[in-house]
Amino acid sequence: MTADTQRAIAYERGALSNDQLIQLYERLLFPRMVEEKMLILLRQGKISKWFSGIGQEAIAVGVTAALLPDEMLFTLHRNLGVFTVRDIPLSRLFCQWQGKDSGFTKGRDRSFHFGALEYGIVGMISHLGPQLSLAGGVALAHKLSGEGRVSVAFSGEGGTSEGEFHEALNTAAVWQLPVIFVVENNGYGLSTPTTEQYRCENIADRAIGYGMRSCIIDGNNVLEVYNTVSQLAAELREHPEPVLLECRTFRMRGHEEASGTKYVPKELMEHWALKDPLANYEQFLLAENVLSEADVKAVRKRFKDHIEAELNIAYAEGDVTSTEADELADVYAPWEQELTQPVGTAEDKRLVDAISDGLREAMRRHDKLVLMGQDIADYGGVFKITDGFVKEFGKDRVRNTPICESAIVGAAIGLSLKGYKAMVEMQFADFVSCAITQIMNNAAKLHYRWGQPADIVIRMPTGAGTGAGPFHSQSNEAWFAHTPGLKVLYPSNPYDAKGMLLAAFEDPNPVMYFEHKALYRSISGPVPQGYYTVEIGKAATVREGRELSVITYGMGVHWALKAVEALGIDAEIIDLRTLLPLDFSAIDATVKKTNKVLVLHEDTMFGGLGGEISAYITEHLFEHLDAPVLRVASLDTPIPFSPAIERIFLPEERLRKQLERLRGY
Repeated sequence: MTADTQRAIAYERGALSNDQLIQLYERLLFPRMVEEKMLILLRQGKISKWFSGIGQEAIAVGVTAALLPDEMLFTLHRNLGVFTVRDIPLSRLFCQWQGKDSGFTKGRDRSFHFGALEYGIVGMISHLGPQLSLAGGVALAHKLSGEGRVSVAFSGEGGTSEGEFHEALNTAAVWQLPVIFVVENNGYGLSTPTTEQYRCENIADRAIGYGMRSCIIDGNNVLEVYNTVSQLAAELREHPEPVLLECRTFRMRGHEEASGTKYVPKELMEHWALKDPLANYEQFLLAENVLSEADVKAVRKRFKDHIEAELNIAYAEGDVTSTEADELADVYAPWEQELTQPVGTAEDKRLVDAISDGLREAMRRHDKLVLMGQDIADYGGVFKITDGFVKEFGKDRVRNTPICESAIVGAAIGLSLKGYKAMVEMQFADFVSCAITQIMNNAAKLHYRWGQPADIVIRMPTGAGTGAGPFHSQSNEAWFAHTPGLKVLYPSNPYDAKGMLLAAFEDPNPVMYFEHKALYRSISGPVPQGYYTVEIGKAATVREGRELSVITYGMGVHWALKAVEALGIDAEIIDLRTLLPLDFSAIDATVKKTNKVLVLHEDTMFGGLGGEISAYITEHLFEHLDAPVLRVASLDTPIPFSPAIERIFLPEERLRKQLERLRGY
């Protein structure tokens, strides 16, 4: 060890005892030795990929050691120290990295792309940034419950360029959430240096714009990391607020091993090699007579033996096993719906009022249900569905949000990790595109990946017919019906709207709940008072008939009823109601009954659900058909603003022609 190395990091032990100093040393050494073994296994082809954290272990170790055992961490690629400090059995980690059954994802995802709530850890997905909002949601749960706890989310400096970083920090600041955002500034996002990532001098400076505290520390100094986070966490437990913590460090190996480090100047590598967090800390403890050389050899021997023993356990396990049934079964969290029949007197209500009633009943039934959305509190939402809710349930549970759709869905997922239920209202279904990653890559895949469902409902005011143009009128339900792990509901009448919404809140899986805006105040029907549910995954026959079948949903139900009555067709009309999962038994029954089928939806033709339903009928029910399956849908164009052009876009007029064609086939 050179004199330069000894002086590279200045340690201040403060009030830490020798035992605490030694514990931090062992926690720093262990992940380094595991990594060194992993690099050997990678070269031997026994694992497929590795993202090395060598050189920056002090951050993960120091942060995790400073937290309480029940405080949750949201990790990235290079945070092995989080998992080892939380004492996850190494054999399970080896199985995870080798894609075996005893890993945390049953071979369905790689490396640290998993969560283990029993250890207070939620790992990343490949899209940088979504875990930041989840940490905010967990922090919101802490604040609502008055638990006096913090959450911690890790980000690289490259990830701070993501919009998710801005949304998460902005929301946490507005809501004053007890969350620490830890940025591991290691100089490079893969090969892109910080000079090409951001123009501010320090990442911590960004906190000023959010109105939050920040600080910059030496991320290679395990004592500075530990003491700083210990102090911050203690403060945030008493006085909730977010903090941005920038940890200066360096990545001594490639982004992943295949990429190498040729793009890094030699002198920069040499500079940071002198600041190795393990070598420096070990030298400090030796100089302070806290450790002896014999102690170092003994602990290294103990760790080496332990690593080999745990690796042998993983080796002894065979390759991952599964079946089609196993894979399909794990897409959704198990849930057997128990229907609640209505007992209250029915009143004539509009669709909008039925949805509002459903939300009220859900809030009264589930005391840990939180509603979130733009302008939904005192204003009552743009459609006034939550008008008056603040008076009954308070602003903690009926929350106005910043215009941060992704962060709010992420916060909803975070709430669900802590046993809450959450509803997010998209002001218009069109705006959901800003939250696609959280919905389709995070919420939808959680249970399949590591067994944790996202207990959230996302309400989607959708549909055309109001002259609102291409950004407030889209029918985008097919986006989500194509995403395993989501459930997609689309009621067409007030009775179903209330009962299906209440069922959605009972279901522990993520539910996309579509509400046609043009039906809000244009239709009404009998709606029972009180609490009742409608079966998810079960279609309804809204009109019996023998001549032909119309399979549809949403506004299509009303178009079909109007058209067949006008044309005098003895048509059966099936309201799908649930688009994912589809009620194939109802489709089978109506095709076998009438032998002629038309599939109708407001969504555009190409790529719409009609194509999928038509393909199913052709493949499975061909021998029952007396005519081709016909489809009627909107034009394959964006939705126009002018009502005159909108009528051309929508399928209502084309529906009559196709019905007559089918009847005469």
